[in-house]
Amino acid sequence: MTRPTRLAAAASVLLVLLAGCQSTDGNSTGVVRTNEPAKGDYTAFGDTFDGLKTISDVDYYASDQAVTEAKTQFRSENYGNAGALFYKATRLAPNDGVAWLGLAASCDRIRRFDLADLAYSRAYRLLGATPEYYNNLGYSYLLRGKLQEARTNFLKAYELAPNDPTVANNLKLLSSSVQNIERS
Repeated sequence: MTRPTRLAAAASVLLVLLAGCQSTDGNSTGVVRTNEPAKGDYTAFGDTFDGLKTISDVDYYASDQAVTEAKTQFRSENYGNAGALFYKATRLAPNDGVAWLGLAASCDRIRRFDLADLAYSRAYRLLGATPEYYNNLGYSYLLRGKLQEARTNFLKAYELAPNDPTVANNLKLLSSSVQNIERS
């Protein structure tokens, strides 16, 4: 027998044996159990699952620490460090809209508007039309000198959150930017 033929024969025998190996745990309903343990199940250490949290009970996400540190760096005006930490958070949890919005704001502050646009796009897909999104995007346009786009986004943020002091301050900042044009 040649080697490929022996290999094919061995694979066939293995498939036939594995096809017959279906175990049932008394559950004939065909329902596959999730990560929730049944009463009386034991852990690998011999104790019961009672009192242990399962994945669905956990309120911690891998990006939490990076986002917290990034916000601290952003408030301290260390925008490069904040951007790096927000980027790390987006790698740890790609569906964390807050991390993407923070990354966009950090990129704005270091004048990497190309990266900011990508991050704003992703943040919008994850967060939707929130006042924070429109406010940050408006500020981005203000930094770029695109005052009409800034006004449009600030007004959208104002419509969604008329009592937000940050939005009101940004509208005042925009107004003063239009009145006090400086050229160098």
